[in-house]
Amino acid sequence: METLLLAYSRRLEETSCDFIRYLYKSVDWNERLIGIKGARGTGKTTMLLQHIKLDFPDKSKAFYVSLDNIWFADHTLLELTEYLYTHGVTHLFFDEVHRYPRWIQEIKNIYDSYPGLNVVFTGSSLLKIEGGIADLSRRARIYTLQGLSFREYLSINNVFNISSITLSEIISHHTDIASDISRHIKVIPLFEKYINFGYYPFFIETSSNDSYLERLQNVVSTVIDEDIPSVERIEYATLLKIKRLLMILARSVPFTPNITSLGTTLGCNRNQILVLFNILERAGLLRQLQSEKKNLKSLAKPDKILFNNSNIMFALNRNADIGTQRESFFSSMICINHTISYPSKGDIFVDQKYLFEIGGSNKHFNQIKDVPNSYIAIDNIEIGNFNRIPLWMFGLLY
Repeated sequence: METLLLAYSRRLEETSCDFIRYLYKSVDWNERLIGIKGARGTGKTTMLLQHIKLDFPDKSKAFYVSLDNIWFADHTLLELTEYLYTHGVTHLFFDEVHRYPRWIQEIKNIYDSYPGLNVVFTGSSLLKIEGGIADLSRRARIYTLQGLSFREYLSINNVFNISSITLSEIISHHTDIASDISRHIKVIPLFEKYINFGYYPFFIETSSNDSYLERLQNVVSTVIDEDIPSVERIEYATLLKIKRLLMILARSVPFTPNITSLGTTLGCNRNQILVLFNILERAGLLRQLQSEKKNLKSLAKPDKILFNNSNIMFALNRNADIGTQRESFFSSMICINHTISYPSKGDIFVDQKYLFEIGGSNKHFNQIKDVPNSYIAIDNIEIGNFNRIPLWMFGLLY
């Protein structure tokens, strides 16, 4: 127990509160049971420790522990909870719950047996909270933490502070907003760096762009080698296929999947390929787009594959297609508060209403000129006009 207490104190002492993620103020910390999901490296641990540091005058009332700690090889979560409860702790913060085999059942038991305790847990974006014997979805308030937006990137670097802007504000007032921001900063070089090196908060801990990309490659490997097996019943041979599939996609996205061809290459049948797509999407590595006209099924073939964000793609392929990176960026920003699908014309359909074509400064309206509510998200321009909106502005959405 002493080792857990020391680890908690050390982590808390080393946590900075200089920058707070967008989700922090949206969480109702008064709820008795809170779950925070998110891809590895997005800052879930830091947010828990910041909450303790900022909102607990008496730190002895709170306790943080990562459930991948070796202490749990010989002890249970219930055992720890009983000890802390009898010693006056009122708020428990369980990190990396997917690394603890019985986490769903034991957290349910804690919730039911200790009505005076508040519990916050974090885990992989792979987590399935719903269903099962111990369904936590009826008890827990679940949030999802994404990586840094471009707006947050500017803030964490102390370059420029601005509140998030809604999609309707961008569409209606993008020229005025962009003009105001461009008076203060040179946006284009900042955005060029962000799209390759700025999505994951740990960039501030790395000494160079190369070390950032190396760390991100290690994150991807950890997700596949450790996080996926901790949630899914999966064989080692399948993990190798997942890695191979990921590298195939890194060289070819935006990818309209040829399931037969992929199946031949990987030695998988159609359903197995679709399951791998689904796992990689839930792991925060890929994004699947379906046609807006498609009647979705549990294992429907995606009409288009993008990476979850532009940084992952660049880390896996430094010769990544810039067009694909742009689409991956746009999708990663806009999907937080909006639904996206694959249109018959253009690149991304948003909320079944807005059609976007995404490209460089020479992009034109030919493909979508007759479509109502159609726009072009254009890279490499500071300020747009009419239906031509700077791509970087969609990084202000959260």
